[in-house]
Amino acid sequence: MDKKTIRDIPKDQLKGKKVLVRVDFNVPLNEKREVTDDTRIVMSLPTIRFLLEQGARVILVSHLGRPKGGPKDELKMNPVALKLEQLLGYKVQKADDCIGESVAQMANKLKDGEVLLLENVRFYPQEEANDHEFARSLASLADIYVNDAFGTAHRAHASTAGVAAFLPAYAGFLMEKELESLGEKLNHPVRPFLAILGGAKVSSKIGVIQKLIEKVDVLLIGGGMSYTFIKALGYEVGTSLLEESMIEEAKKIMDMAKEKKVNFILPDDFIVAAEGKEGVPTQVVAWNQIPANMGGFDIGPKTIEKFGQAIMKAKTIFWNGPVGLFEVKSFSTGTVEIAKKVAQSGAVSVVGGGDTIAAINQAGVANAITHISTGGGASLEFVEGRKLPGVEVLQSK
Repeated sequence: MDKKTIRDIPKDQLKGKKVLVRVDFNVPLNEKREVTDDTRIVMSLPTIRFLLEQGARVILVSHLGRPKGGPKDELKMNPVALKLEQLLGYKVQKADDCIGESVAQMANKLKDGEVLLLENVRFYPQEEANDHEFARSLASLADIYVNDAFGTAHRAHASTAGVAAFLPAYAGFLMEKELESLGEKLNHPVRPFLAILGGAKVSSKIGVIQKLIEKVDVLLIGGGMSYTFIKALGYEVGTSLLEESMIEEAKKIMDMAKEKKVNFILPDDFIVAAEGKEGVPTQVVAWNQIPANMGGFDIGPKTIEKFGQAIMKAKTIFWNGPVGLFEVKSFSTGTVEIAKKVAQSGAVSVVGGGDTIAAINQAGVANAITHISTGGGASLEFVEGRKLPGVEVLQSK
């Protein structure tokens, strides 16, 4: 960790100062607009509390969802402010915007040890465009910038990177923990080192698969991406998710794994159905016998057993992505069972990605996981060896 953290700011330079903290409060909400998983909020609390205890005036900025085309009522930060207030035990002021005169007035009225949460920063397209003037407007609210949003550190946005051109920039405790945990545990793993990759597409994880093949002893593939590999082996996959354009790439990956002597394990069986909806009849079929009019939506019992045996032998585990259509209850069993097996393994375990974390929580095994990463895409790009814009802009020690 060669970046300065908030510990490196002299205490007398924090008291009375306005600190703009980029947090990752992109949390799931239900139909009643209640926060259903507060993991990301909870993990930001040490940084927020530290700053408040030093007498700083804390201004929090985050995005929520993908509000393309401007503000959307259902993606306002109000329920997040409510949840944060409950967890923090402090009054949290909530702004109706993230820049502008009214926000500046609220920021200027803050007293030492008070908190202000800005409105969803992605209500402005200038955020994702990393617009220089928009970044300047955000930065004008504060004296110091802290990035504690590892989950968005792979994005060069105004609030994750642009503001650092105007303010001294430091890492928060969560950012520090993420970088140290991922770096130490995955770059210097206790072997055997096993990785589990799930999720929908091979294309989105091609770089990390290639990188992991150079690092791991065992690679388990589940989720929608597994069907592209099965098609690459010459078998039909029915109506399962398939990336035709990635079939040749999938063949190369399997050849690469063979060459590197990596144990590359695909599912033995699947739960198939006519469509991925609750209440639809399902059946278990062998990996190479998926009916033409059905698609695979979860791994089957033989695969859970097979993956489990490999997991139990591992000493280090990296897991990113569900192994089935986890958000539909009928197809969540495989992912939840894998979560339990990772927890039971006793291995050093690093888990990342929203659905993967949800599975860990649903299985009730979060306490048995060594490190739960708040960043799905960011953790993948870190493992891949890419530079993260939100980290690069922080001051070096």
